[in-house]
Amino acid sequence: MPLTLLSILALGSAILAISAECRGPRGRVYLFKPLTVVLITLIALQTKFPSPASYRHLIVAGLLCPLAGHVFRMLPRDRFVWGLASFLVAHVLYIAAFWSGGMRAPSAWAGLLLAAYGALMLWRLWPRLGKLKAAVLIYVLAILLMAWQASNRWLATGEAGSLLALAGALLFVASDSVLAWNRFRGGFRAAQGWVLGTYFAAQWLIALST
Repeated sequence: MPLTLLSILALGSAILAISAECRGPRGRVYLFKPLTVVLITLIALQTKFPSPASYRHLIVAGLLCPLAGHVFRMLPRDRFVWGLASFLVAHVLYIAAFWSGGMRAPSAWAGLLLAAYGALMLWRLWPRLGKLKAAVLIYVLAILLMAWQASNRWLATGEAGSLLALAGALLFVASDSVLAWNRFRGGFRAAQGWVLGTYFAAQWLIALST
């Protein structure tokens, strides 16, 4: 299937998922959230950047992992920790993908900026995390490391695919930041729209990087 058509279908499915999440009916969320992830994964299988096969395989696996996270979050009981674990596995796979092809010189400035941002977020969220302190800390470290590895790959290669991956990684950080703020610091209007919008865009860009 042509890449443009897959992207259009993914965009339409994402809009329907976001609309259902914000306005209902709830049944459409169960359909369009997973469908959007599947369509984005198909994009990763179609793109033709000159990346190693191991990179493509790791990215596809990372794209599919959140399917379990969506299922856990859609269950009647709160399965936040299980959903968090599913996305954590995805980030570990992305870290391995961005690392593939050999070790690269780390960017100190990118690392410092991401570390400062992570420290600020944890400082604001920490009093509200309760029993989830350890889980959230591990997750924050993983997603920041993922974004750092994406920046290192782009700075080392200068490739268009690496730039797409970096943009996706940063959008993933933004999505999870809004999600965490909404859950632990108090909800705000349209939070779910921002969370899903940035999340789907992040996955789409990472899929295109293959």
